[in-house]
Amino acid sequence: MADKSLNEIRSTFLKYFEKNDHKIVESSNLVPNNDPTLMFANSGMVQFKNVFTGLEKRDYQRATTSQKCVRAGGKHNDLENVGYTPRHHTFFEMLGNFSFGDYFKEKAIYYAWDLITKDFGLDKNRLYVTVFHEDDEAFNFWRKIAGFSDDRIIRISTSDNFWSMGETGPCGPCSEIFYDHGDHLKGGLPGSKDEDGDRFIEIWNLVFMQYEQVSKDKRINLPKPSVDTGMGLERIAALLQSTHDNYETDHFQKLILSTSEIVKKKPDQNNLSSFRVIADHLRASSFLIAEGVLPSNEGRGYVLRRIMRRGMRHSHLLGSKNPVFYNLFETLKNEMSGNYPELNRAESLIKETLKMEEEKFLILLDRGIKILNDEISKIDKVLPGDVAFKLYDTYGFPLDLTEDILRNKSLSIDTKKFQSLMQESRELAKKNWKGSGDAAVEDIWFGIKDKLGATEFLGYETNQAEGVILSLLKNNKEVKDLKSNDEGMIITNQTPFYGESGGQVGDTGEIISGDFRFEVTDVQKKLGDLFVHYGKVISGSIKLNDSVEMKINETRRNDTRAYHSATHLLHESLRRVLGTHVTQKGSLVEPSRLRFDFSHMKPISEDEINKIEKFVNLMVSKKTDVKTRLMTPDEAVENGALALFGEKYGEEVRVLSMGDDDGKYFSTELCGGTHVKNTGEIGQFKITSQSSIAAGIRRVEALRDKQLEDFLKNKEKLLNQSSEKNEELIKDLTKQIIGLGGKPNIDQSDQKLLIKNLTKQLETLSVKVILNDKTKNQIKDEEIKGTKIRFQKVDGLPTKELRKLVDDGKKQLGEGIVVVFAFKDDKVGVAVGVTNKLTDKFDAVKFVKLSSEIIGGQGGGGRKDFAQAGGQDSNKINEAFEKIKSLI
Repeated sequence: MADKSLNEIRSTFLKYFEKNDHKIVESSNLVPNNDPTLMFANSGMVQFKNVFTGLEKRDYQRATTSQKCVRAGGKHNDLENVGYTPRHHTFFEMLGNFSFGDYFKEKAIYYAWDLITKDFGLDKNRLYVTVFHEDDEAFNFWRKIAGFSDDRIIRISTSDNFWSMGETGPCGPCSEIFYDHGDHLKGGLPGSKDEDGDRFIEIWNLVFMQYEQVSKDKRINLPKPSVDTGMGLERIAALLQSTHDNYETDHFQKLILSTSEIVKKKPDQNNLSSFRVIADHLRASSFLIAEGVLPSNEGRGYVLRRIMRRGMRHSHLLGSKNPVFYNLFETLKNEMSGNYPELNRAESLIKETLKMEEEKFLILLDRGIKILNDEISKIDKVLPGDVAFKLYDTYGFPLDLTEDILRNKSLSIDTKKFQSLMQESRELAKKNWKGSGDAAVEDIWFGIKDKLGATEFLGYETNQAEGVILSLLKNNKEVKDLKSNDEGMIITNQTPFYGESGGQVGDTGEIISGDFRFEVTDVQKKLGDLFVHYGKVISGSIKLNDSVEMKINETRRNDTRAYHSATHLLHESLRRVLGTHVTQKGSLVEPSRLRFDFSHMKPISEDEINKIEKFVNLMVSKKTDVKTRLMTPDEAVENGALALFGEKYGEEVRVLSMGDDDGKYFSTELCGGTHVKNTGEIGQFKITSQSSIAAGIRRVEALRDKQLEDFLKNKEKLLNQSSEKNEELIKDLTKQIIGLGGKPNIDQSDQKLLIKNLTKQLETLSVKVILNDKTKNQIKDEEIKGTKIRFQKVDGLPTKELRKLVDDGKKQLGEGIVVVFAFKDDKVGVAVGVTNKLTDKFDAVKFVKLSSEIIGGQGGGGRKDFAQAGGQDSNKINEAFEKIKSLI
């Protein structure tokens, strides 16, 4: 196997267990959705946690995976060691096989031995194993299966060989497999005082879950013992490629060679750690960005930024003045996208984020390094805390980056002073924050935010996740628990729920744990990034530090984000049709509609509305993917992004681009909201109303997809009902008029007045019925050489109604020519209207006289902006209209 690549080794492992009835399960996400206590997935069993505890059932009892893992934050942090040892990584893959109440120790040991000695071809004489000192079963199985003598099976009495999920829950003994790399390396057997050397290296850990820790002093047998194993892919690849150094494997060597070519420097003993750091940190950064984690100053985003900046500093140490990670990604993609297609899917986001972050950091680094070097020349052993704080506050140096730089110079930092300055900075930010509402309530949020920090928002990538209860509130006061029927607020460490901002309403859904159920009716963001879930306890109770499952209303979220994306397309369409003076003045994005306020001085004509809708629906029909990028606000605006009204922007912003406009993006805006992944998800779009809400500010409302379909059905239904009702009224009025004529006992003058009024009502209703009937009232708008023209033909309409139709048409067109023909009882009327700004080019009288001649009339008259005439031949109406068009 020594000539096999890392990719082939992964494949061999998975196929071996597939052959032995295990289901190959894809790696879960790096951001766990079933363990809120973890920052990142750090082992293969994370995605199966609920299967092991019995909370979740799957259709298989045996599984095998190659799991993506990151250890760079929280309680599992290997970041500081990466680059300086042969085996530490921030990102790595854990190979594993799992039994959920199926086989147990004997088969687990057999599979491990069979695979490593036959398929992997390891030398049996170089293998050793450890077992928990009380686990005689495992000891005896190793003797039986491997034929080991007792001295090759080492009993370990410490927690190194006893695994537990926590203080309570599933637990059990471990058995670890070690490989002897040879006496040319320092180090002793596991359990000895020299065990930390490089000679005897653990390659596989078999965990036998056979107990449940009920309390500190009570442990019982599990009814269905299970198996969880973990083998580091990078470690076994190093072994099978005849090295004890993971960075000398084919995979890492390709990354190191590419780095060498980019920085134009060869690896040597003095700079090798920098090449290692870059290769490792590129992997971690790329996979985290692919999952939607973006660099920030809080939570997972902060860990990502630390990884990126640490790696980027090492590219700087190698002498590079240009981005390295951005150019190196292609090598990583070629190496790993076959097994992890997310690297292909998120390629543009990964590359642009890497490039933007590195370009910005290289500028900051140059400035910061000069300051740091200048300060170092003035000190003996300790860097003043105010210098470290200035580097952090002004140049974006995390404290650990400054510590990392100083470590190589055997210097330290006055961290006490640094922390006091950090606290002063927080207090100043608190004073400068412009809160709203009741001051006492606002004070609560300041205290909670200081205590808890920001909430991690997971909703860009997932609709459900687990969280830990960090704070509970009732009647605007913090409490220790919430009980059934309590109305209150819940704050968790992370959430998939979107908090209302940027016009988009907050999510609804539920927070559950056992019999506890909390109906989330709204989510608000306090002080920028503290997410507060409002609602009511439907059943059960909850207390601080409990773990909960959080599920948003997916249908509502999908509709909301589709309306949000539609709002972006609408905004750009308004600018293209009405002009670039259009800017957003407010918006509301709900799951059932959108409302958009913008600057514009006059009503939108019907023709303009049609054009706006056409733009939006064209972008929807092209079904193009929506692109997310991360930039500074200034960079985003420089790249053509529109900043949205009412949104607070931090150091980085999400830039949303969507729609295909001849190879370019149709819309690019700064937006922190949730959006569709493809424009096709928006569905058919239509503006349903427009109005003026203030001087120079107009409002449009719009519907999409299912809501639009329902709206149009209801409108047609109401129209039909209205027509039927009008027909009944017409019949009733006609009867009344006829009836009045046969009543001699009514005063004649009163009778005439009644008949006149009823006749007027009858005529109004008759006109309404005709105009609502699309078979009788036909309207066609078009444009000829830049001039808008409306042709309207109405069957059964009295000619005296023509003036009103022309006036209505001119209003709706805004600028243009309106030509209306009406015919009834062998009489044809024609009226033409020309809007004021076009009367120097077109004459309504000329158009009317020409039309009248064709339809058998005697000419007609009027003004340049309005003229009217008559005729007898309704069959010539289309011919007359075509003649007018030829003159335009």
